[in-house]
Amino acid sequence: MNDRIARGERREPSFGYERGESHVDGDMRLSPDDRPTRFRNAPAPPEPSRQLRNPPKRDKRGGGGGGGGKRRGRRSRRTFLGGLFYWTMVLGLWCAIGVGGLVAYHASQLPPIDQLTVPKRPPNIAILAADGSLLANRGETGGRTITIGEVPPYLPRAFVAIEDRRFYEHFGIDPIGITRALVTNLRGRGVAQGGSTLTQQLAKNLFLTQERTAARKIQEAILALWLERTYTKDQILELYLNRVYFGSGAYGVEAAAQRYFNKSARSVTIAEAAMLAGLVQAPSRLAPNRNPDAAEKRAQLVIAAMADQGFITQAAAKSALTAPAEVPERVGAGSVNYAADYVMDVLDDFIGAVEGDVTVLTTIDTKLQGSAETTLVEALSTQGAKLNASQGAVVSLAPDGAIRALIGGRDYTKSQFNRATAAHRQPGSSFKPFVYLTAIEKGMTPDTIRDDSPVSIKGWEPENYSRNFRGPVTLQTAFAHSLNTVVARLIQEVTPREVVRTAQRLGITSSLQANPSLSLGTSEVTPLEMTAAYASFANGGQSVLPYVIREVRSTNGKVVYARKANNFGPVIQPQTLAMMNTMFHAVMTGGTGSKVNLPGWEVGGKSGTTQDYRDAWFVGFTARLVTAVWVGNDDNTTMKRVTGAGLPAEIWGKYMKAAHAGAQPIPLPGGFWQGAPKTIGDGAPVADARVPAPVQPQGDSGWVRPAPQERNFFERLFGG
Repeated sequence: MNDRIARGERREPSFGYERGESHVDGDMRLSPDDRPTRFRNAPAPPEPSRQLRNPPKRDKRGGGGGGGGKRRGRRSRRTFLGGLFYWTMVLGLWCAIGVGGLVAYHASQLPPIDQLTVPKRPPNIAILAADGSLLANRGETGGRTITIGEVPPYLPRAFVAIEDRRFYEHFGIDPIGITRALVTNLRGRGVAQGGSTLTQQLAKNLFLTQERTAARKIQEAILALWLERTYTKDQILELYLNRVYFGSGAYGVEAAAQRYFNKSARSVTIAEAAMLAGLVQAPSRLAPNRNPDAAEKRAQLVIAAMADQGFITQAAAKSALTAPAEVPERVGAGSVNYAADYVMDVLDDFIGAVEGDVTVLTTIDTKLQGSAETTLVEALSTQGAKLNASQGAVVSLAPDGAIRALIGGRDYTKSQFNRATAAHRQPGSSFKPFVYLTAIEKGMTPDTIRDDSPVSIKGWEPENYSRNFRGPVTLQTAFAHSLNTVVARLIQEVTPREVVRTAQRLGITSSLQANPSLSLGTSEVTPLEMTAAYASFANGGQSVLPYVIREVRSTNGKVVYARKANNFGPVIQPQTLAMMNTMFHAVMTGGTGSKVNLPGWEVGGKSGTTQDYRDAWFVGFTARLVTAVWVGNDDNTTMKRVTGAGLPAEIWGKYMKAAHAGAQPIPLPGGFWQGAPKTIGDGAPVADARVPAPVQPQGDSGWVRPAPQERNFFERLFGG
């Protein structure tokens, strides 16, 4: 042993046995003197215990004596559970780090939270009729913003009941809801429920796209947390109700209520509220105007959920289930949209760019609008195919220029082109009043004689509709029977350029060609222009600028624009006006408009038919309304002998009779010329007190001193 130590072989001391005692294996223990020098001064090892000196015997099964085996088993189990817990914690920590990194990455793709703001909702323009009723909404949303305080309490609760029952309990993300949806989907082996909260849906609508990706869901959750921290629950719910999509171009609950029920969200019933709440899950599939059965089944689920959560009573739920919501059929072709489109065309001129929701009060009379639409559509439906007349337009103004009805076509759903304001068509003989007005201003009178006989002007040879000639006739007779040869001679006398100036003075803004054929209405104009120009004959000779907007207000009630009475001054002198109205009245009592005269009213009018029957017009007026009717085809094809005195006059007469029903007759301002018969529609005499003194002709020519020339329309409007 000492030799081994001397050779450098060391052996660690054993403290389990007495000094000098041999190990059971035969190894010798070092005596104190044999220990290396560094151990010599070390304290003696403790006495071994009795148990160690007499170790227990192993049984044949390999276990230790007593409870040693059980303790080792328990230690093994504790070691396994401890390892499992350890590795679970490690794995969880790494998962948390990974998720945190993923969240941080996607959060970095969003704008900084301190700079995040809810984007402005696109402005809505609510267009109202003259009586304050809603005509249409314009804008990207289809309806105005509405507050929770404005709607019945059960309306927002319907959305909470079906979309997010724990809305007032969660923090923007609902783990319980997500788990419940996951379990339901696993049981159903499909996606039956979604786990998104109302806050998450709002975050998606406000900030994100509709793509279904994990990245979007992570960003959605981040933004939902921000919304919950920034806004109250009611504010979040209000934002949601005004931003969610309901189908058919309706964004927000107000737009949806107007679209599907023709009423404000403030007036919906429980059944209607339930149907709206059920829509948001699948707007296209559940739209009540397309799939009423599916929409009703979904609404029943919403009503049951509302009752189950105590938002409505069981009695109210039963009542709503027995009287489900009904979507009213949209009456007519939606002609109010033509008027609404025209409002949008001119709105910028008054208020500039629209930054927020506004309400536009118009001059449209809903009864007149509906009557004009019905009359036009019925006439074209019953006679259009037979006469090859597919389209029409109606414009009706108050004598001051306020638009009361505006129909731009037969069916807005099929064609949004506004023929009342944008279609330039030849007016035919309805343009002749501007030639006669120019002639009277040059000194002629209704009794002035001109020859109705063949005429040739540089190769142009106009003919009368009847192909017959009457010889010498008065201007009144030529006007009443629309003789083409007489008016062709008149325009040569007064010059086409002067006729252009007269038409522009009365409000025609379209380009007019100063040539002899202008007398027969060969230059194109719009129905709105013609109606406005005729209004000067109905209001005492005053200039007219047609208008449709009376007032514009913001959502807080502030007046953004209010129309002021505009007086551009007279464009027709009183004596001249009396002569013109005398001739207009002759058309209605014995000329081309006699079949549609209004008994009891002083009425003036003029028909117009273009070459090959491509356009047919009738324009007429009382002291209450000025109305123009045009009938034709968009492709300019010919109709089957449709004249202005035919189908257009029928439409005009039926509409005007309905519009004047029950109204007290009003005489035309300026009276009639006393040199001509003065009667009204039923033959009763007109009081001479309103008849101006006759103009005395000079010599045989019938000419008088010309009236002072008025400034034309553009000169009065823009100066110069």
